[in-house]
Amino acid sequence: MQDKNEISEFGGDKPKKEQNLDFRTLVSAYAALFIALALFLPKIYITNQIYYISREIGDLSGKRDVLLEENRELRLKLERMKYKNQILDPLTLK
Repeated sequence: MQDKNEISEFGGDKPKKEQNLDFRTLVSAYAALFIALALFLPKIYITNQIYYISREIGDLSGKRDVLLEENRELRLKLERMKYKNQILDPLTLK
């Protein structure tokens, strides 16, 4: 009981009134949230687009390297066929 008396003396006998957010504070908080979203959502979208485009570029670059290697092999094969046709065939006919 003594603790209760000390608390009532310290805090006063009046019950504290809850203080909620007023309309102006609430509107300013929502405005700040909207501004933050308006600033950061486009950046997030652009960053994601850059990421996916860079992945596509990597895939296409790999395919390009494979095609260049295949092109080199086909040129060598064509060169061998030309050599066989132009040089070796006339020698075998004689």
